[in-house]
Amino acid sequence: MKDDQLTPGRRVLLRAAAVLGLATTGACGVSEAPSTPSPSASGGAPAGGPQAARALKPSAYRLQPIAGYGPQRAKRALPHVRKAPILRMPGRDRSMVLTFDDGPDPRYTPHILRTLRKHDVRAMFFVCGEMAVDNTDLLREMADDGHLIGNHTWSHPLLPRLGRAAMREQIERTCDVIEEATGEPPAWFRAPYGAWNRNAFQLGAQLGMEPLAWTVDTLDWTEPGAATIVRRVRAGAGPGVVVLSHDAGGNRSGSVEALHKYLPELLDSGYRLTVPSRYMS
Repeated sequence: MKDDQLTPGRRVLLRAAAVLGLATTGACGVSEAPSTPSPSASGGAPAGGPQAARALKPSAYRLQPIAGYGPQRAKRALPHVRKAPILRMPGRDRSMVLTFDDGPDPRYTPHILRTLRKHDVRAMFFVCGEMAVDNTDLLREMADDGHLIGNHTWSHPLLPRLGRAAMREQIERTCDVIEEATGEPPAWFRAPYGAWNRNAFQLGAQLGMEPLAWTVDTLDWTEPGAATIVRRVRAGAGPGVVVLSHDAGGNRSGSVEALHKYLPELLDSGYRLTVPSRYMS
């Protein structure tokens, strides 16, 4: 494959591999993460995803050794390999981050985007490749509105149950969909169920992504109703807080309604709803 045939994300992957290399599999315990993964927004088994899993075809972008690609030619810096995900944003100002997982879903994501646009607020969307590939128009709308699009794997598997090659395929293929739709590779990664291990951190870093978890879980995947979701966001609000919600994987009308209620309240209380910079120190 020639240099001019590579996508920008492909070049980053090749250079990152030269920097980090391949490492052996091993668990990396994170005390903040739940010991037993909670059901996903799909409402179900840990091995499932936001919708019926499709056959995972080989990625069109395979790692091939190419002479001349090394760290000295990297176009952007890569994050270091972390041993735990980021749980909240640094700093003491009244800033918070809203995140939405498992989409995009044409039934709910457009409503969330309209509410965010109405209040001129930016958020993060951690998308699953099998949802994103059929809704690239929503990915472009997110990017055009200034939201950050993160990688949430292809079909929402429990990553520690996968071998390194299968995990790489899940993550890399979703990177390809995001970059093809928006022109930019994702800079953030979130493991389904908050279940991380060493391979997840290493592969995420090789693909140029930081691992982001959350501070406040609205548990909206249980469909508790808008009032309960609002109450959980109010109770957890604070400087640097990262809020986890979902825009797909089930009936998310409660999540849509809750955002419509708590977002103006947070703004009126002096909170600044923002998104993080590309890499964290």
